[in-house]
Amino acid sequence: MEEKTLREVMVKIGLERVDTQEGITVEALLDSGATELVMSSEFARKQGFKFKKLERPMQVRNVDGSFNKEGLIENTVEVNIYYKRHVERTEIDVIGGQKWSVILGMPWLARHNPEINWRTGEVKMTRCPEEYGKQWRPVQGKSGWEKQKEEEAREEKEERRKKKEKRKN
Repeated sequence: MEEKTLREVMVKIGLERVDTQEGITVEALLDSGATELVMSSEFARKQGFKFKKLERPMQVRNVDGSFNKEGLIENTVEVNIYYKRHVERTEIDVIGGQKWSVILGMPWLARHNPEINWRTGEVKMTRCPEEYGKQWRPVQGKSGWEKQKEEEAREEKEERRKKKEKRKN
């Protein structure tokens, strides 16, 4: 039986705008080849993120070494990123023409050092430093966060059920 090869590993994260504390849930690409955290400018505008102008715009290169046709990175957005009961406040570079809404590159991967099963796409936060392992903050009107917590609980329950079923067989 041939295993299906994943083309990419995506994770469902919570993003919170620090200016309004409004949150959304989004799929983010884990990319060890990305040197930064990146957000699509189209996605950032649509979600109402507040842009912060960089003092010195940065040139962007694509995987093949060519310069990105969308030009320089001129803005960042400040966000809280939530993933599996881990939270961090960070700035994400904003660039146009992205296929993905958010890319979590090497800075995020190195800080959190997740265990990634590249065959199944399972991501475990077993080696994350304690300072990022804060519990979700209960905030009124955050149905997006509550929804994500419920989804994570369902996913964990389903994972336990599958493992139990697999042991029986």
